[in-house]
Amino acid sequence: MYAVVETGGKQYRVEVGMELEVELLDGNAGDSLNLDRVLLIADGETAVIGRPVVTNGSVSAEIIRRDRGEKTVSFKYRPKARRRVKKGHRQELTVLRISDIVLGGKSAAAEQAEVDKARQAERAKLEETARKQAAADAALAAKLASDKQTAKADAKAKADAKAKPDAKAKPDAKAKPEARTSTRGRAVAAKPATAAKADTATKSPKTTAAKAGTKPESKLAAKPSRTTRKES
Repeated sequence: MYAVVETGGKQYRVEVGMELEVELLDGNAGDSLNLDRVLLIADGETAVIGRPVVTNGSVSAEIIRRDRGEKTVSFKYRPKARRRVKKGHRQELTVLRISDIVLGGKSAAAEQAEVDKARQAERAKLEETARKQAAADAALAAKLASDKQTAKADAKAKADAKAKPDAKAKPDAKAKPEARTSTRGRAVAAKPATAAKADTATKSPKTTAAKAGTKPESKLAAKPSRTTRKES
């Protein structure tokens, strides 16, 4: 809803909450006043035009402060007469805020208040939704970080387990060799493989051949027998 008002010999298009500067009016800051000359009031597709003013409508405003306009300079001269006149002027103004527009008992301020209330409710709803979403995102991020740390710990534990040798698979260097039974039925301690190899290497060929059941070959060939002739 908007209206067209006339004050100070000028016309202004105004809406609720709008601030405008008009010619100097009587009153102090904070005072309320009604603008008498309302030329038009429009509400959506409905418009009421005054003849010359609208009878069933009104516009109320609040005085904010008094102010002064920009300086204007006027200069007059008469040629060939040596006459020069220079003047400056700053207009006294009153700053108004439109508080309400009423047409046939319908208040624009009440409608604006309802709209503002709905906007605030919608804004609060959006803020609550955003707050919940932020909390959910934070919880998800914390869960992902915890899962990542757990996965890293598990991977580290597996790597450590693979790096360490298995105690059961490792041969016992201090374990005693198993006992073996001799042919005569007596238990004889088994020698380590290295010791057995050393013993085999140190044994004489005769002993090895005797165990194998064969006679060792003589290193030297049998010498032929010598026949001696008797001296005749």
